[in-house]
Amino acid sequence: MKFLKLIPILFIFLGNFPYKNLVYAEVKNPNDFKVLSKYSKTLSISNVEYYIKEGDKLIKNGDFGKAKDSYLDARKLAKQLASFYSDLNTAFKGVDARIPNEMQRKGKETLRILAESNERLAAVYIKDEEPEVAVPLLIEIIRIMSPNSSEGKEAYQTLIQLGFVDTKYKG
Repeated sequence: MKFLKLIPILFIFLGNFPYKNLVYAEVKNPNDFKVLSKYSKTLSISNVEYYIKEGDKLIKNGDFGKAKDSYLDARKLAKQLASFYSDLNTAFKGVDARIPNEMQRKGKETLRILAESNERLAAVYIKDEEPEVAVPLLIEIIRIMSPNSSEGKEAYQTLIQLGFVDTKYKG
């Protein structure tokens, strides 16, 4: 019983130590701990590239259905990323010029990879004899990359081959 009376006295003298600030860890490179860094498999351009490469492998193996799904995943993720970068670009305009510059650079890269996924997806649809599904993808390539880009010229040439347009582009 005397021991139980000593417990409050021990707490008074020794104190009640909080758990905060008990762990001191040194971080040599804080960039190593970024969750969505370039090595991430979630929201990144490298993940879009991964889906495209997987689709290419599946095409080589003759599995067009799974390749189409992989290209669709790449397209969906690229559109999400482009939208997010555009939103951040707009939000930080006039606040900090560095952030819109970065978002614009990342957005351009995302649009380039989106055009690449659209091109591959359109080719799969054309091979599957579904050109009506490929046409909007080809038009989107021209819209986001411009008719003067190599991707835009190839997309327009494909539209001519499909018979969707007749006039040749001389640009």
